[in-house]
Amino acid sequence: MAYEQKFMELAEKEAQSNVGTQIGGPFGTVIVKDGKVVASGHNRVLENHDPSAHGEITTIREAYQKLGTHDLTGCVLYTNAYPCPMCLGAIIWSNISTCYYGNSAKDAADIGFRDDFIYDFISGGLADKSVLNLEQHDRDLTIKSFDNFKRDSGRTLY
Repeated sequence: MAYEQKFMELAEKEAQSNVGTQIGGPFGTVIVKDGKVVASGHNRVLENHDPSAHGEITTIREAYQKLGTHDLTGCVLYTNAYPCPMCLGAIIWSNISTCYYGNSAKDAADIGFRDDFIYDFISGGLADKSVLNLEQHDRDLTIKSFDNFKRDSGRTLY
């Protein structure tokens, strides 16, 4: 689906609706399928006391419910700002193959939303212990569930 400004306008309207509300940051998202809005939403981190309740995440969750699926193949996501690493992961895992964004990551940083330390953490080989102490332990214990899943002929991947 080619870019359509009217959907970015809706994403911006969602973002604008959060300004001054103490619900969450000024981030709005719209998910479109076959030229029609499936879901729209905005950041609800403060309202839900949930750091994962970004605009993209809340809207993806709504789209799943409305479409009755965990696979958003064929959907297009419009968001007013470059998605953070968590949201990028959710977009990709949802099988959304096109994401249009308005503001840059620098624009978000300029108003206090800094995701660069997460990108630095990822690109630095997950070695910055001041961001997250990430250690592997007991693989021989935890691999059992993976091995059993691999042997399960009726398994469903998501």
